[in-house]
Amino acid sequence: MFESARTTRFVRDATWQRGSALIVALVFLLAMTLIGVTAMQGTTQQESMAGNARQRNLAFQAAEAALRAGESVLQGATLPAFDNAGSNLGFRQPVTPTTDVGTYWLDTYCWAVKTGCTNAESQAYSGTLSEIGDPPRFVVEELPRVTLPGGSLKFGALPDTGFYRVTARSLGGTADAVAILQTTYRR
Repeated sequence: MFESARTTRFVRDATWQRGSALIVALVFLLAMTLIGVTAMQGTTQQESMAGNARQRNLAFQAAEAALRAGESVLQGATLPAFDNAGSNLGFRQPVTPTTDVGTYWLDTYCWAVKTGCTNAESQAYSGTLSEIGDPPRFVVEELPRVTLPGGSLKFGALPDTGFYRVTARSLGGTADAVAILQTTYRR
C-alpha cells in the first residue's frame, strides 16, 4: 500500500508540470508572434519610405536635367523670341501669378495637356531618361533687363544685363512624385 501511494503522487506531479509547461510555451509563442508581426510592420513601412525616397530622387534628377537643358539654350549665341503666344515652346515673358506662387507653379501653370491649356507653354526635355513617367519639361522666362551700377571712365557704363528665370518640372516613376526646380540665369 505504501508503494501505490507513491506512484499516485508521482503521476499527479508529472501531470501538473506538463500542463504548466504548455501554458508557458503558449505565452512565449504569443510573445514571439507579436514581435514578428511588429517587425514585419516596421519592415513594410521602411520599404515604403525607401520607395518614396527613390521616386522623389528620380523626379528631382529629371527636373535637374530639364533645368540644365533650359540653361544650355540660354548659353547659345542667339536666343529665341520670348512671347506668350506659344510661337516658341517654353520661351515666355514673365507670368505674374494671381495665386500663391507655390501652388501656381504646381497646379495652375500648364505643364501637360489639360482642360484650358496646351503644352505650348513648356518645352519637353529632349534627352533620354529611364524610369520616368513623363519627360520633364521646362520654361524659360525673360525677366526685365537690369542696368548694373558701375563702369569705367574708359569703357563707360556697363551694358544692360539680361536675367532669365528657368523653371523645370518632372515626375518620378509615378504621378505622385513631382519635383519643380527654378533658377535665375544672368546673361
